[in-house]
Amino acid sequence: MDLGVRNKVAMVGGASKGLGYAVARALASEGAHVSMASRDSAAIAKAAATLAHETGGQALGVAADLSTAAGIDAWHGATMKQYGGVDLLFANTGGPPTGTALGFDDAAWQSAFELLLLSVIRTVRLVVPSMRARGGGAILIGTSSTVKEPVQMLALSNVMRSGVTSLAKTLSVELAPDGIRVNTLVPGRIATDRLTYLDSVNAQKAGIAVEEQRKRALSTIPLGRYGAPEDFGRVGAFLLSDAASYITGTAVPVDGGLIKTI
Repeated sequence: MDLGVRNKVAMVGGASKGLGYAVARALASEGAHVSMASRDSAAIAKAAATLAHETGGQALGVAADLSTAAGIDAWHGATMKQYGGVDLLFANTGGPPTGTALGFDDAAWQSAFELLLLSVIRTVRLVVPSMRARGGGAILIGTSSTVKEPVQMLALSNVMRSGVTSLAKTLSVELAPDGIRVNTLVPGRIATDRLTYLDSVNAQKAGIAVEEQRKRALSTIPLGRYGAPEDFGRVGAFLLSDAASYITGTAVPVDGGLIKTI
């Protein structure tokens, strides 16, 4: 299937590794020009070079702190200078610290808001004028299974990512007349550094070995395995593509059946 993203310009956040890199790689493999951002300058430069080498596509690596307006402005500016416009956006950042709702002070809540929710608003605000001028576009926002089933010790993620889901639904209605689609992508347990960290935290909390924690986690997944980043990346590329031209305003899980809600 031709996804119809060849020569389109895609901005992909949090793309030096993990889920962001997986989406960037899937898009580049289909011929998209990818602008990748991460706060680690060495990591994002290496990721962009690796992606270009592996796919033969074009990749721009931009060092930017996406929890700040200045970082997002710089990323968008570099993308516009290099490619002249934006057609696709995967809004994605790293996760916030673990902990309980009452265990965080105001500063932690504000930081999570800036990282997870306000970063999406700021980025979308910048890319929409280009998408309108180019006749439409697609926006995809990475969230978490916590938007469906809140998880213990992930209070910041539970709350802020649920807000992001409501934002995406709102934007999907507001931007539909412009031919701009907006969806969210909901990862379950995907084998990334973030999941390794969470397994370690949960093992320590339960007083068990990490491998035992992993076995317990796998027992809750009907497909019996953690997802590979590529599983997530391919779905992300599809939702951003013309092949998904009649899909907007929805949350798509990539979770191996983990989420039990309807």
